[in-house]
Amino acid sequence: MKKRRRFLVPNESHGESPPVAIYHVVTRIVDRRFVLQRAEKEKFVELMRLYEEFCGVKVVTYCVMTNHFHLLIEVPPRPEEEMGDEELIERLAKVYSPFYVEQVSTWLATARAAGALDEVARLKEKFFYRMWDLSEFMKVLKQRFTQWFNKKHSRKGTLWESRFKSVLVEDGHAARVMSAYIDLNPVRAGMVDDP
Repeated sequence: MKKRRRFLVPNESHGESPPVAIYHVVTRIVDRRFVLQRAEKEKFVELMRLYEEFCGVKVVTYCVMTNHFHLLIEVPPRPEEEMGDEELIERLAKVYSPFYVEQVSTWLATARAAGALDEVARLKEKFFYRMWDLSEFMKVLKQRFTQWFNKKHSRKGTLWESRFKSVLVEDGHAARVMSAYIDLNPVRAGMVDDP
């Protein structure tokens, strides 16, 4: 079984809160086939935005090509202050069914009313584990998109060539250069004249 990747997080400086880590992420379609057309790209972006909100990361810029995608993602550190039940339920509602969200809401309320704060913390950690984490964001995004794609195209099996590649990018000039590189990808490929 694969272990979770450990990502570098820039060091704290001058007693301030830890800065966000910025990553350039790339993933290719298996056999580098050209299968991502307009509908697929739109669905990918829709799912990306949903899971971006759920996971608490920020997609700074992105480019979805016909056989791969690039993302520039800010991953903040986990907040020191615990997220409230209400905010957690709002985030869950973005990616889970109303029935499941109602169940979680009931479990939390019941456990709080019973004074079972350890149970509340355990339940919330089940979801927090998947937030503020690049690997979890990419895993769920690629899984959900693959499920949608396979159903739409009546196919089975993997869609992606490999897990994903990521490079830590320094904030400031390096992040701006990487952002321009991503935005200009379709121009370099000769697909468009204007990004």
